[in-house]
Amino acid sequence: MTDYRAWVVHATENGTTRSIETRPASALPDHPVRIQVHYSGLNYKDGLSASGHRGVTRKYPHVPGIDASGVVMEDNTGTYAPGTPVICTSYDLGMNTHGAFSEYIQVPAEWVVPLPDGLNLKEAMVLGSAGYTAGLALWKMERFGQTPEMGPIAVTGASGGVGTLAVALLHLDGYHVIAANGSPQHAKFLRGLGATEIRGREAFDDTSGKPLTRPEWAGAIDNVGGNTLATLLKSCGRNGNVASIGLVASAELHTTVFPFILNGVNLLGIDSAETPRAWREDVWERLATDWKISNLLELSTLVDWEDLDPWFDRILAGDTRGRVVVRVKVP
Repeated sequence: MTDYRAWVVHATENGTTRSIETRPASALPDHPVRIQVHYSGLNYKDGLSASGHRGVTRKYPHVPGIDASGVVMEDNTGTYAPGTPVICTSYDLGMNTHGAFSEYIQVPAEWVVPLPDGLNLKEAMVLGSAGYTAGLALWKMERFGQTPEMGPIAVTGASGGVGTLAVALLHLDGYHVIAANGSPQHAKFLRGLGATEIRGREAFDDTSGKPLTRPEWAGAIDNVGGNTLATLLKSCGRNGNVASIGLVASAELHTTVFPFILNGVNLLGIDSAETPRAWREDVWERLATDWKISNLLELSTLVDWEDLDPWFDRILAGDTRGRVVVRVKVP
């Protein structure tokens, strides 16, 4: 290998510039596993990184892309044979480590997960960090006793990448799903995913000041944070689980201990970036088998990486639905 191509973001006094550049092999990080990237997925963090957000990426120039699927070209640790199809998501990929909007990445061996039987490389990136995070939330909820028989599960931010896949996974696992939706045009799409009920965002924004309200759901997967998360907790049924994934609205949480000590509600933090490896492999195995979404490819938009530039702004503006899969290597 000599040169390769990658999307490179440069920070300037007036903002950022980004384009596909040809780089020498020496520009790749000094990690032992080299992967030829076939597909990636566009995430909100990628939009931030591509826009010069220092809270995501500290140093520029930088190659974004937090998700990758592809094949191993070389592994100096001897863990993976050349040609092995693999997934690499989370950890520091695409944040402060050279990311997946590139023909090649080089990463630590412990970041790599073999592609499980039942998924191809494209399907893996329809899932990506978003599907893995949704799967980890459900995986953790069920380990704390959540079952469909307990009642419905609320999903906030339901039309986003994580929310879309959370709705589909919960439906597949037998749950009655209440989807929070602020855009009427997405209601049909959410019902197609398996949402049983569609409620406006106001249903998840209690301002009564009461520490507890009448139970409305048996658990929740929350992408929003702030008062939405507080509402999910105070309106959750006994011994239910609320998985906290995101903070689109706010990182602040103002609540009381009453949901926890009177109703036994569990607030579960979902850290998809640094999940123990055994958990990560188990979740991916479930996503490829009993949690395999039959119409997975229909939940995504395929974009060739040469056409990626406007999509960075679109995802930041909320102008995407479901997952955006980026084709890096054209078969």
